[in-house]
Amino acid sequence: MRFMMMVKADKDYEAGKPPPPELDAAIGAFAAEMARAGVLLETGGLAPSAQGARVRVARGELTVIDGPFAEAKELVGGYAIVRAASKAEAVEQAKRFMRIHADVLGRAYEGECEVRQMVDFGPEGA
Repeated sequence: MRFMMMVKADKDYEAGKPPPPELDAAIGAFAAEMARAGVLLETGGLAPSAQGARVRVARGELTVIDGPFAEAKELVGGYAIVRAASKAEAVEQAKRFMRIHADVLGRAYEGECEVRQMVDFGPEGA
């Protein structure tokens, strides 16, 4: 099964502030380990919402809303797609990833990683 792990943004991320080098190095080492094990399929970060847009439809009308968006903690800042045998296994991988944040950034850090199983639609996923 494939799972997407979505790491929520924070005010620093939304301000375009890069993560501390220590966090980058620790996450890089973890990602390399996961890739060697064949578990990590893809990762990526997202630019701050100020550089994005939302397309909304209501009553058949499309509206485009340019960023930034108000609640940074509700925005996805980055993601990983992993292979796991179960939701529990994917959650354990997410816990390891978030533990890196807590260990490097300290007790004051608050963050969230959402774990969702991916579902294939259409002929390619059948």
